[in-house]
Amino acid sequence: MVTLRELSAIEDGFVAGHGLCPGCAIPVILRILLRATNDPVIVSNATGCLEVCSSMFPLNSWRIPWIHSAFENTAATAAGLESMYRALVRRGKISGNKNIKFLAIGGDGGTYDIGFQALSGAMERGHKILYVCYDNQIYANTGGQRSSATPLGASATTSPAGTASYGKVQWRKDLTKIIAAHNVAYAAQGAPSRWQDLYNKAKKAFEADGPSFLNVLTACPTEWKTDPDQSIRLTQLAVDTCFWPLWEYDNGKYRITYFPKDKKPVSEWLKVQGRFKHLFLEENRYVLEEIQKRVDEEWERLNKLVSP
Repeated sequence: MVTLRELSAIEDGFVAGHGLCPGCAIPVILRILLRATNDPVIVSNATGCLEVCSSMFPLNSWRIPWIHSAFENTAATAAGLESMYRALVRRGKISGNKNIKFLAIGGDGGTYDIGFQALSGAMERGHKILYVCYDNQIYANTGGQRSSATPLGASATTSPAGTASYGKVQWRKDLTKIIAAHNVAYAAQGAPSRWQDLYNKAKKAFEADGPSFLNVLTACPTEWKTDPDQSIRLTQLAVDTCFWPLWEYDNGKYRITYFPKDKKPVSEWLKVQGRFKHLFLEENRYVLEEIQKRVDEEWERLNKLVSP
C-alpha cells in the first residue's frame, strides 16, 4: 500500500499557478492520478474548468505533454494519439519501450453530454486510453447550467428552483455503468476524500489492457454554494450517504471498494449545499423522499451486481 510520504516524494506533473477556484478538488485529484504511473503520460484535455484555468497564456501548470481539445472531442484526440503511437511503433519509426500512457480528461459537461459520442466510440473501438471525468455535476465554467450529471432537485441557471419548479426534474445519468456496459477493461468511481482508493483505481486504470474510465466526484464551491474549506468533507459525505458509491468494474466483475460503517441519510449531504436549500421547505419534502428512495434502490442494485 502506498503511503502519503511516498506519494509526496514523487514530482508533480501538475503544479501551482493555475486559476482554479479555492476549494476546487480538481488539483488534488490530478496530483493523485498522475502519481499512479511511472510511465510517460500525454494528456488530452477537453474545454472546461481545468483547461481554462491551467493554460492561461503565457502560463500553464502542466509539466507533461498536454493538448487542448474542444468539449466534444477529447476522447477522439487521445484515441488518435494512441493509434498514431502504435502505428509508428509497428513501422519502426519510434521505440515502443517507453510504454506511453494516453490520458483524456473532461468535466461532466464535456463527458456526460457534449463529448459522450467521442467517448463511447473510443471505448467501443478498444483504444488503450484512460479517460478521467472530474464530475462537479454542472457546467461550472460556463455559468452554472445543469448537465446530465446534475442531481435531481438541484437549482442551476437552466433549471432554477422557484415557484414553478423545485429545480432539475430529471435523475442524473449513471455514466460509469454506461461505460462499463461498453465491456471496457476497467471502469470505476472515485472521490478525493478516499485518496488511497483513488490512487489504487488510477493505477489499475493506467495498467489496464484496454480502454479504462474513472469518474471522480469533485465539489464545486461556486455552484454548490458551499464553503471552500468543506470540499473534501462534502465528497466524503456523498460517499457515506451512498449518493456516490465507490465501486469498480474490472474485466467483467463488479466490486464495491468502500462500505460506509454507518450509511447516512442523503439529506446530510444535501442540506449543506445552497443549491438544494429549497428542498428543505415543507412543500418540497416529497422530493427529498424521492431522492432517498432512489439512492437506496441504486445502492441495492449495485450490491446485487457484485460478484460472489
